[in-house]
Amino acid sequence: MDVEFTMPSRWRRLRALLLVAVAGLAAVALAACGSSSKSSNSSTGSASSGGSTNASASTGGSKGKLLWVQPLRNNPVHRIMQGGFLSECKRLGYQCEIVGSETLDMPATAPLADAVLSKGGIKGMGVYAYDPSTYPFIARWGRDHPIVSWHIPVRQGDAPGLKATTGCVPTDYARNAAIAIGRQIGGKGTVAVTEGSFNTVENLVAKTFTDTMKAQYPNVKVLKPQEEGFDAPAAKAKAVSILQSDPSINAAFSTTGGGPVTWAGAQQQSGKRLTIIGMDYVRQNLDLVSSGQVFAVVGQPLFQEGARTADLLDELASGKTVSYENPLPAAIITRADVPRYTSLLDEADAATKGL
Repeated sequence: MDVEFTMPSRWRRLRALLLVAVAGLAAVALAACGSSSKSSNSSTGSASSGGSTNASASTGGSKGKLLWVQPLRNNPVHRIMQGGFLSECKRLGYQCEIVGSETLDMPATAPLADAVLSKGGIKGMGVYAYDPSTYPFIARWGRDHPIVSWHIPVRQGDAPGLKATTGCVPTDYARNAAIAIGRQIGGKGTVAVTEGSFNTVENLVAKTFTDTMKAQYPNVKVLKPQEEGFDAPAAKAKAVSILQSDPSINAAFSTTGGGPVTWAGAQQQSGKRLTIIGMDYVRQNLDLVSSGQVFAVVGQPLFQEGARTADLLDELASGKTVSYENPLPAAIITRADVPRYTSLLDEADAATKGL
């Protein structure tokens, strides 16, 4: 799937509220998978601020070390990203280290990164630029090291010192989800839309989905988006209420990672058969796709983002010039695709074991 990573003029509003989406993703992932938060013994120890922890992963490489800096380090979704980074690091021949606080807190994470940097030997850094508050740290570290970020779009020039970004484009997967649902329901019926919270990213996805459906399948009615929230029982109750309010609903699209669980539960309770697409290839969601309870999930390229970050850092460390924007596709994962993504999760688990 070819994608365009350059975003329209809504960039500034998008950037300002991206932290809301990140927090929502974290809440959903923890609710769906449970936290695997555990500290490992590390050479740099723990910072005193905010319960920060540090984890090291030595790959035995000979090309030096790459450093990955990510607050909320033990979030399961973040660990998938880290798994891609560590796997690619090993393939490229680097030693790699993961540092991050237990909370979404760059000031608590920065001392951990500084401790590693003080030892020298760092060839490049992946820094999670989830919010403009991270930009001063990127500027400071970027004076001496090439830096790449992932997942959250950062317009070129907004974070001095940032050499490249990678990730998917929300409008692209919103369009693809609309086309997939429209095709599956034969261009007829009514689609319910829910968001984890009303924020700029999810609002944009819902609007793009609705506009695409109207253009491609004019006989399909798309309901006004409703807030799903991040409490699983409450979200399911909300979805059941939506189904009860409109008997013509035969499909549902959720812009949040808890959506597959929400709508599969509502489908079961209501006795209706729905075509459901939600977000994120965590195991619970893949199981729902594999069992046929959910038609598909949007595969935000979590593992792939980590791997691409390592590739870009390798190129920068070698003195090569890279593009600032490095888009990745977000596939619509149906039952036939599940084994491939399960394998990615297995690889991520193996790479992050013990962190």
